Amino acid sequence: MSGRGQAQDSSVSASGRALERAAAQRGQASVEIMAALPALLGLALVVFQLLAVGYSAVLAGNAAEAGALALAAGADAREAARSAVPGWSRAGMTVTAAGDDVEVSLRPPSPLALVRRMLTLHAHAAVGRTG
Repeated sequence: MSGRGQAQDSSVSASGRALERAAAQRGQASVEIMAALPALLGLALVVFQLLAVGYSAVLAGNAAEAGALALAAGADAREAARSAVPGWSRAGMTVTAAGDDVEVSLRPPSPLALVRRMLTLHAHAAVGRTG
């Protein structure tokens, strides 16, 4: 009987060690995730900022073109450029119309105020008059 009791004890202790190892591995995975989380958040912030800059560049170009088309039609270029962009982007936008040229400067959105102040996108459009 003693041989049989030892076999049961060793199988119980082997399964107990396996459970301890599994728990330790889960704990290790949690530590690794927590260590990687700041890097993942930083990467997400950079990707968001790049997308925001690209979208703002498109908006600035469209606004400059709308202003130039308004100039060609004899309308107010500044008003046309401002109405060509969504409301959230008008606060960081300046429109300059001089002669046949329209220039739009736009600050892209950013969760970091320092980055928002440092970035400004410019777009230019001109009316080509014939005759």
